[in-house]
Amino acid sequence: MTHHFDIVVVGAGPAGLNAACAAARDGATVALLDDNPRAGGQIWRQGPAHPPQAPLDNLLTRLSGRNNITYWPSTRVVAPLASRGLLLESAEHGGVSISYRRLILATGARERLLPFAGWTLPGVTGAGALQALIKGGMPVRGERIVIAGSGPLLIAALATARDAGARVVAVVEQASAFDVARFGVSLLAEPAKLRQAVEMTRGFAGLHYWTGSIVHEAHGEDRVEQVTIRRGRHNVTLACERVACGFGLVPNVTLAQALGCAINDAGEIVVDDEQRTSVDGVLAAGECTGVGGAELAVVEGEVAGLCASGGAGNNADNRARWRRFGHRVATTFALQAAARTPPADATLLCRCEDVSVGEVRACADWRDAKLHTRCGMGACQGRICGAAASLYFGWPSAAPRPPFSPARIDTLMAANPSPPTSESQ
Repeated sequence: MTHHFDIVVVGAGPAGLNAACAAARDGATVALLDDNPRAGGQIWRQGPAHPPQAPLDNLLTRLSGRNNITYWPSTRVVAPLASRGLLLESAEHGGVSISYRRLILATGARERLLPFAGWTLPGVTGAGALQALIKGGMPVRGERIVIAGSGPLLIAALATARDAGARVVAVVEQASAFDVARFGVSLLAEPAKLRQAVEMTRGFAGLHYWTGSIVHEAHGEDRVEQVTIRRGRHNVTLACERVACGFGLVPNVTLAQALGCAINDAGEIVVDDEQRTSVDGVLAAGECTGVGGAELAVVEGEVAGLCASGGAGNNADNRARWRRFGHRVATTFALQAAARTPPADATLLCRCEDVSVGEVRACADWRDAKLHTRCGMGACQGRICGAAASLYFGWPSAAPRPPFSPARIDTLMAANPSPPTSESQ
């Protein structure tokens, strides 16, 4: 059986939630899908000790008050189907297919992890992953943590770790002191963002904030015990129990690519002023169209939802404002030469399949690397090592092939619910 909806929204972060609410205003049937058990995305992630923030709570109240919105959490898109359909795997509904008149992609972005010696030790995570783990209930009280990489996500991770009782030893930013200072001055034009930054950092009291620096190596036996930071020509080693390292965000465009949507050189879904993609009936909003923060995602989500339901929004000025802010973030925290330089050849690039940087370097392109080394063939399907290889070697990302993630046999069978005929047996 195929479930039909007027509008399907993939992703229940700020963009997807606002898109679903806007799309349902005039009575259209809307399905909201998300692979997490709770709505909110990374920015508004909930957890046992983290109840919904006010913006999320308001949106969830609006959603629950509409009987034309169907919300399916813990649901992944496994593959696109013909005739505007999607194959899903849901914790509650199992393998199921749905069809739509309009599709809104609000698939967000994922963290870019770059390998370094020792990055596979227990206790080493992404900066965003540290946030997710803490909000999910992982105890870190009293632990010494080093947060490294680039961008505002480091500051968000700092605030989350401190609130959970961790001792953040250092925040290590690869951008230069000049660029970071210039960005700080630019926040004077956005007082709300400036207040948010001050509240999160508390003036960086009690920790090192090092710019122009990068993680060189994590050390330890059964788990991370120390981390070495390269600061210019000098190395500094810090004792710690955790290292959280993230080098910005990469738009999640797997489904968009599979549908044939145009993707720009920055890896973002190309959209027009109404958030329409190059594929008829498919719209996109939020960080899959370019990383710009929750404020931009909210505006784009509402525009996409109204457009999908036949309405029109008037948020051009607000959207342009937050796109300018996103551009300042991207310019300030663009990865410099030290971050873009591959680590030593012996360092693992693909931790799923134990493939080293040197093995991948010897290949001609990403397809060649997959064929000869199995790089990208593991559980993450190249989401981590593929992004790193693209940055290090300049390889374009490979076109996705469904299923996009491991799926059950009964889910794959749901793509063709009709029993085989005698001629096909």
